[in-house]
Amino acid sequence: MPYLYPFMIQAGLYHTLKVLRLVEPGAYLDDGEDGILLPNRFVPKGLKRGDEIRVFIHHDSEGRKIATTQQPKGVLGDLVLLEAVSVTPQGAFLDWGLMKDIFVPKSKQRSKMYAGEKYLVKIYRDEQTGRIAATEKIDAFLSNEILTVKEMEMVDLVIYRRTDIGYVVIINNKHTGVIHFNEVFRNLEPGDRLQGFIKTITEDHKIDIVAGKPGYDKVSDETAKVMQLLEEHNGYLPYNDKSAPEDIYAFFGMSKKVFKMTTGSLYRQKKIVFTQAGIQLVKDQ
Repeated sequence: MPYLYPFMIQAGLYHTLKVLRLVEPGAYLDDGEDGILLPNRFVPKGLKRGDEIRVFIHHDSEGRKIATTQQPKGVLGDLVLLEAVSVTPQGAFLDWGLMKDIFVPKSKQRSKMYAGEKYLVKIYRDEQTGRIAATEKIDAFLSNEILTVKEMEMVDLVIYRRTDIGYVVIINNKHTGVIHFNEVFRNLEPGDRLQGFIKTITEDHKIDIVAGKPGYDKVSDETAKVMQLLEEHNGYLPYNDKSAPEDIYAFFGMSKKVFKMTTGSLYRQKKIVFTQAGIQLVKDQ
């Protein structure tokens, strides 16, 4: 593997490092200096000097870099929903999947945190200490001034908050947009993750999002689902274009618009027929 200079081995990220030596406390991994300790409880059986191992780097209680084979719930730069496990006057500790919890300084909290509650946070590196921490104040990391997305592009979304018109979402961990209530038929909560596509971008860089895939790209995925459901229900389902959007979403997991496009496609392929109260599978095709 290419040599990793010490400054390239960043806490908060995964790295593949070579074993320098095995000692009683564990294995020291090559960082170009004295080595980073992988404690004994995380050393895989049979690991030997010269082997390479993929580890996550973070800091121990004394601020030294340390390695683990545990998998955190998020890495540097990620947005994650984490549960507070303890609260102090200085801040809160959140469970991020490692033996050592991640710290949210009081100055980085939007409001007082409580043990047992979950919070949407961003994992960042504190500039003063160099340690990995978390912050609830996500807006500072988001901007629509220079966009890296375009209309009809598929994007990764994290639900940020609910508003009067819909849900504010974080797009690709960089931008914000809105999913309007008429585009979703289920309750969404902060921290929920989903995929969607960019519907429109205004001149002032406001972004409207639609969950799922655009147009008939979505239909191609949903036709198989409808056919399978028909097979599982003896070839008949009591849903059609007169059914309530909420009922369609509850059963099929798709919007009424997508349902109509999907069943229309299946009808044109002569795979289903419409009845007075639902859709019927065409047999002996």
